[in-house]
Amino acid sequence: MTEVHPHPDEPHDRPLGDRLNRLRAAVLGANDGIVSTAALVVGVAGATSDSGLLMSAGAAGLIGGAVSMALGEYVSVSSQRDTETSLIAKEKSELSAEPEVELAELADLYRQRGLSDETAARVAEELTAHDALDAHLDAELHLDRTDLANPWAAAAASAASFTVGGLLPFAAIVLSSAQLRVPITFVAVLLALVGTGWLSATIAGAPRVRSVTRLVVGGALALTVTYLVGLWLGT
Repeated sequence: MTEVHPHPDEPHDRPLGDRLNRLRAAVLGANDGIVSTAALVVGVAGATSDSGLLMSAGAAGLIGGAVSMALGEYVSVSSQRDTETSLIAKEKSELSAEPEVELAELADLYRQRGLSDETAARVAEELTAHDALDAHLDAELHLDRTDLANPWAAAAASAASFTVGGLLPFAAIVLSSAQLRVPITFVAVLLALVGTGWLSATIAGAPRVRSVTRLVVGGALALTVTYLVGLWLGT
């Protein structure tokens, strides 16, 4: 019999859910850090040229945004994990109370996927003998109990990526001269959004140009509006 090897670029033997969750949170956090911090400092720059005020506002926005992102991600992913844990406990209880019913249910699930009655029953029996809980979690709930959502990892990824993203506009506005700080920040932010848009589209397998265009247009609009509001309030 010919030995068949999986494609080396397809991670069949590694759980992906938690890693993709962290990656998604990191990209989202970086985009939010770039746009939120840039909008804040550009708005303040429209109202005043005081470098001390700009630095204070940028630092406050950077720290506050990172904490907010981490907290929001932690709460969201914790709720997801609580739901997953509850479903696992429920399935474990059902297997303990009614193993025959659960076996019949598992066989029926495989029949619905196109297996014959005989094959579905045999698959259900063999999987149940190997690990009944994992078999039911996979077939019924599409869950892997070794790959549950990790709220701490998601929170840390969001906070770190927000901070990294926010440092770019913060440095651009603080280190530039008063005459050039706004246009330099605009250019730096838009270039950063091109990069994160390209990366997020590549990760998701989505059209890159569309993703980049959405981010760049949205970022440019946010910066323009906040700068005009800053000018109006400063005047």
